[in-house]
Amino acid sequence: MACAQTGSGKTAAFLIPVITKLLNNPPERVRSSKAHPAFLILAPTRELAIQIHKEALKFSYNSWIRTAVVYGGAPFNSQTRELERGVDILVATPGRLLDMLNRSKISLSRIRYLCFDEADQMLDMGFEKDIRRIVEQRDMPDLNHRTTTMFSATFPREIRKLAEDFLNNYLFISVGRVGSTVESITQVIKFVLDNQKLEEILKDLRQTPGRTLIFTETKRDADSLARYLYDCGFPATGIHGDRNQREREAALASFKSGRITVLVATDVASRGLDISDVVHVVNYDLPASIDSYVHRIGRTGRAGRKGLATSYFNEANHALTKDLLLILKESNQEVPEFLNKTSTFNSFKDRRHRGGSRSFRPVPYTTVTQKRPLPPMPPHYVNKGTNNM
Repeated sequence: MACAQTGSGKTAAFLIPVITKLLNNPPERVRSSKAHPAFLILAPTRELAIQIHKEALKFSYNSWIRTAVVYGGAPFNSQTRELERGVDILVATPGRLLDMLNRSKISLSRIRYLCFDEADQMLDMGFEKDIRRIVEQRDMPDLNHRTTTMFSATFPREIRKLAEDFLNNYLFISVGRVGSTVESITQVIKFVLDNQKLEEILKDLRQTPGRTLIFTETKRDADSLARYLYDCGFPATGIHGDRNQREREAALASFKSGRITVLVATDVASRGLDISDVVHVVNYDLPASIDSYVHRIGRTGRAGRKGLATSYFNEANHALTKDLLLILKESNQEVPEFLNKTSTFNSFKDRRHRGGSRSFRPVPYTTVTQKRPLPPMPPHYVNKGTNNM
């Protein structure tokens, strides 16, 4: 079970050793209508599975090792045809893998290595039942006859306890403090009321030009904000779970290529995605948990680069105050005065057992003046050159 900061090379850490093992001790080829992979990598999102597959192709280039990826939203038949050619390393999302297993397209009987990437999310976000079906109720060798690894930037204690069911006499390896971030990311926390966020995001985008990833809490907000920014002259699009797979892949491809410089996303893009030269991450809406915050801001400042992460804080986010203060102090970041005051006030409320009858509003970190009503959102937006995203 390995935990290290975002952007530190965890994908290479689980791919290179296993590929080396396979090259030195090739798996026996089996003549069968089913695919018999030796190495299975489970990932929580389609985008992450695709990214891991591309990295596996790079590391196994010009060798006999065959890699494949299966994930939902893509044509089933094309994925099965790829499996029929043979596969040694299989990257999969749990749902599509179960579908393949139920249709007898894959056998797990020859699995030697099993890896969970972003393991805490898979065990905490509704994947546990599917994972247990895959690992415990199919033909996969038991934990005494396979090597199992789990990787993530965050590992809450309750998830570590749950993960013990899939590991045998395991080691816990951590680089830095579990759940922390790196000093190369400059973290800025601003006090911004909800009705001031649109004006503030325009100001931040103009002050920090370049590839920017903006996180919202809801799919509807992601679409609305992307439309608004596009109408304001920023090449922007959105990505979330309700968009079909072709649209999601096209949006990411446009963002990575630079045709789109602003990507508005839900947490579907917060885990594991390695997009080079993201200069700015904006938490338009702060997440409910500090782990999600760590993963979100980790989309910038990767592999030793410098990055900037800006977060809009207001009264709705007071539950994050204590954890935010800890993260900021550990990574030697500037702590805004209003955050200290909010922490003091919340501690006072806890001691007095008050249930929130009083409304507390700290001194704003930035003062924003509402000049005029914002223009109405158009019913749709078309982004030229990005497959009508």
